[in-house]
Amino acid sequence: MKRCAVLAAPIGLLAAVLTLYGCSGGPSVSGNFDRSFTVTGPIRLELSNAAGDVQISGSADGKVNVRASVHSSGMGFDNPQTRLDEFLANPPVEQKGDTIRIGKDMSHVRNLAVSYTIEVPHDTEVTTTVVSGSQTIRSVRGPVKAQAASGSIRVEHIDREAQLISIGGSLDATDVGDDVRGSSASGAVSVNNAKGDVRINALSGVIHVVKPGGRVDAETASGSVDVQGATNDVMARSASGQIAVQGNPASNAYWQLKTASGAVKLSVPSTANFQLSADATSGDIRADVPIVIEEQGKHSLRAHVGNGGARVEVHTVSGNIRISGSN
Repeated sequence: MKRCAVLAAPIGLLAAVLTLYGCSGGPSVSGNFDRSFTVTGPIRLELSNAAGDVQISGSADGKVNVRASVHSSGMGFDNPQTRLDEFLANPPVEQKGDTIRIGKDMSHVRNLAVSYTIEVPHDTEVTTTVVSGSQTIRSVRGPVKAQAASGSIRVEHIDREAQLISIGGSLDATDVGDDVRGSSASGAVSVNNAKGDVRINALSGVIHVVKPGGRVDAETASGSVDVQGATNDVMARSASGQIAVQGNPASNAYWQLKTASGAVKLSVPSTANFQLSADATSGDIRADVPIVIEEQGKHSLRAHVGNGGARVEVHTVSGNIRISGSN
């Protein structure tokens, strides 16, 4: 239910825009515009775009530089050239105090694709909504909130938290200084070196988390979950797919790994200390690291590794469980 609520906004946005401008065809024309603003102190950038790629990057010149490439196509009561001329005569860029707004009310956009390349001061908060097109946001303080109906989202070198939502596209977050929240209906999700907590929901797609600084909560309906370098709490769930977790749980950490259909692979160093509870309803359990067995059944195992401490619970309905060593 939570996942549906998170994705409701982009789905509604996609439906509204596609209804308005439908499929493009006929002749097409192109043009471009540039705008520049001098700003002081922290600013907020708000962008909305129906179609076209967006690139936003931080700079050190204290200015906001907007470069746009506009493509007008399709048929209608007005021709593409007229539509393009009207758009370029009044480009959708404005400054109000410490806020820069880019993009028009998308209910008035028909058969226009606008690709933006934007430079902002590092101390910028970014909020974007793109119906169709890829987004790249890098080297800003944030926080960053980006959503797309159809298109990939990539953020990197963000000081504060990042929230990413896409209906049909991959999500990629690298070097984020705080929490990362991601939600994707169809597309892979990758988070690398986030200093805070990582929370990912995916209906269909691979979830890959590397070197999380905080807790990990990853869930996918159809796809695998792969977590590397985990030390804090890990909650990994998949309805249909493999779960693999590599790391060394801290003494107070809790790892819960569950899949209905798929194998579970757990890789820990020889110095690890945790209590293990493993259940495979229809599968085998194999441990390739030294363990002290407390209770063992045909498809269950209770044991501790090292001196215990952390808690690790592993469960699969249809699949094998393997605990192996790592360096």
